[in-house]
Amino acid sequence: MTLDRRTLIAAGLSLTAAPRVAMAASPAQRFPIWPATPPGMPTPPVSDGFVRRSATGPADDIAWPHVATPMLTVCPAARPTGAAVLLIPGGGYARVAVGREPSPVARWFAGQGVTAFDLLYRLPHDGWAAGPDAPLQDAQRALRVIRARAGEWGIDPDNIAAMGFSAGGHLAARLAARSMLATYRPVDATDAQATGVQVVGLFFPVITMTQAFTHGQSKRELLGRDADATQAARYSAELNLPANMPPTFLGHAADDPVVPVANSIAMFQAVHALPRPAELHIVETGGHGPRLIDADGKPHPWLARFATFARRHGLNIPGDDA
Repeated sequence: MTLDRRTLIAAGLSLTAAPRVAMAASPAQRFPIWPATPPGMPTPPVSDGFVRRSATGPADDIAWPHVATPMLTVCPAARPTGAAVLLIPGGGYARVAVGREPSPVARWFAGQGVTAFDLLYRLPHDGWAAGPDAPLQDAQRALRVIRARAGEWGIDPDNIAAMGFSAGGHLAARLAARSMLATYRPVDATDAQATGVQVVGLFFPVITMTQAFTHGQSKRELLGRDADATQAARYSAELNLPANMPPTFLGHAADDPVVPVANSIAMFQAVHALPRPAELHIVETGGHGPRLIDADGKPHPWLARFATFARRHGLNIPGDDA
């Protein structure tokens, strides 16, 4: 299915509520992050397109193999603490596995007082001028939009976390490590905002592009089949980390058959060696992409441990250990 920009925006403004998972009472919103066409639109132009992930699954269980209109879906906290989190979904850089309604993880955070934002970002295979930096352009722009509009949701612009899953973990790691990298020319006043985060959470993340345990699909989609060693090193999230790398939390299953757990171990070792705060939780079983919110609303232990870690490093999220 393909959608033009006007139809897509209209759909985002007429969302129905998803099943409640400790969710906030405030209504969700969905909006484009760029004021016009994103930078570097190819010729012919990209069209937004999504597919159902399962023929029998919920209607909003979709993924986007083509993204022309990067979007944020905000799930405001009913009782905001001032904290916010940018959630970056995965899809192997071949698609973006995110719906048009707030994700269960976003709703869980909103229930904790943390306003949450799900990001729909562009993909390199669509031919954007920035190539493998197109997703990072969108992640940086998303943080700037959140900061520029922080007053609308009761957010402290200095109290924002990022969290990424699978290939989204690679993007979140680069976002955290490359806050000073100028990936695009400013398009409006929003781009005067900073792109740093307080803390970052990486769950079953793609990390390396240089080692034998890289996720092959993510590397091919991001860099192409003929990437040289210099390019692979540039996009390896564990290399060339800044001295001020944000505190980094990682969660991975030892039996992950898609993204080897060695990715998280490599990232933990790199951050710890700086030295900067880092915490790694490896569970024996769970595979790739385990459900992080149960049907009864109970969060995966990784989320509770991330909340404790993030709180320890300044994110304003309530908890028993506060």
